[in-house]
Amino acid sequence: MNGTEPLEIERKYLIRRPAEETLRRESTERIDITQTYLLSGPAEGTRRVRHSRRGDGETWYYTEKLRLSERTRIEREREISPAEAAGLLARADGERRPIEKTRWRVPYAGHTLEIDVFPFWTDRAFCEVELEREDEAVSLPPWITVLKEVTGDPRYTNSALAREIPMDTLEEL
Repeated sequence: MNGTEPLEIERKYLIRRPAEETLRRESTERIDITQTYLLSGPAEGTRRVRHSRRGDGETWYYTEKLRLSERTRIEREREISPAEAAGLLARADGERRPIEKTRWRVPYAGHTLEIDVFPFWTDRAFCEVELEREDEAVSLPPWITVLKEVTGDPRYTNSALAREIPMDTLEEL
């Protein structure tokens, strides 16, 4: 790596799903997301198309992620047109279904928490915190109940959740 690649450094937690009223009160933004994984080889990392809907607006993104360590990945992302998205979606990975989620952005202790709520989980969600450094301390609000940290656990990536497996086969809590 030459130091010019865009990095994503984050910690990820499996949390008890907060009440929607709490999320509405604490968040500054709600985004409805559909992300579809594209065919890619292991050396390419993961590639996806994300369709984000906020209020009356919508945006399409193309993203490539390549893991460097448990907490750090190279993340290349760019906004794309609906026409380009349609072309890329023609190369969707048939072994992974599109993931639907609602992302709530919550400012807290100098970070923006991203809480992802999925329709297939009624009792849990993810909380991700992007960091400047791998060793940066993370603080979460008292209304978030952490079930366990899943940073680096490949079973809890969105890409893994998109595989055609029953969601209840993940480790019971």
